[in-house]
Amino acid sequence: MIETPTDIAPARPSATVVLERDANEAPELFMVQRPVRAAFGAAYVFPGGVVDASDATVHGACAGLDTALADQRLAVDSAGLDYYVAAVRELFEETGVLLAQTGASAKALDNCRRRINAATLTWPEFLATNSVTLSLDALAYFSHWITPTARTKRFTTRFFLAELPAGQTAEHDPGELTDSRWTTAEGALAAAERGEIELRLPTIKTLESLAQHKSVAALMVWAREREAAGVETIQPVLPPGPD
Repeated sequence: MIETPTDIAPARPSATVVLERDANEAPELFMVQRPVRAAFGAAYVFPGGVVDASDATVHGACAGLDTALADQRLAVDSAGLDYYVAAVRELFEETGVLLAQTGASAKALDNCRRRINAATLTWPEFLATNSVTLSLDALAYFSHWITPTARTKRFTTRFFLAELPAGQTAEHDPGELTDSRWTTAEGALAAAERGEIELRLPTIKTLESLAQHKSVAALMVWAREREAAGVETIQPVLPPGPD
């Protein structure tokens, strides 16, 4: 059967954050494991998820990046800033790490995170009631993957790099995620080679790139250089198969 445009599932906009911290020999990255039922089920991935409609409503709470520059960096006509907002939101929901300025206490933020994940508090409400200003300049855009057209679940995913803010800790949300770990890029690749964890192609290729750098500072310089030069889109061509 010849594939036509109507046969191709639309790719949902999504954002992923590689959260990093310095360690003795190489930077450590925070990875989470999805439930079997989820997209990329059972695999270890970086925190992230799809862009939500509410992400476009909170541009007034953003700092460090405007709509024009976001669109330019992501090479889109509009809605570029939504990817950045989604990256910060998903990171907070899944790990509790907030790339933002706020006067709220850690205890209050944790309670808000629980309420957001329980759908009793919306993202815009959270930002407004806690005077949160999102630090979008903490994110360095470095990669763009689009799911092959042969797949029924498709995403157009922007990858961002961010350093773990001082005084914050990352803990996965047990209601949405199965497990999490801090690991070096080389450690994750070795664990997958031993069959201890499952990785998908975008994650493997990302880890291979990250493994070349031996400090958080070096990683951020590398990511900023890619961001400035213009990120190329990667879309593998694969035969039809299970998602």
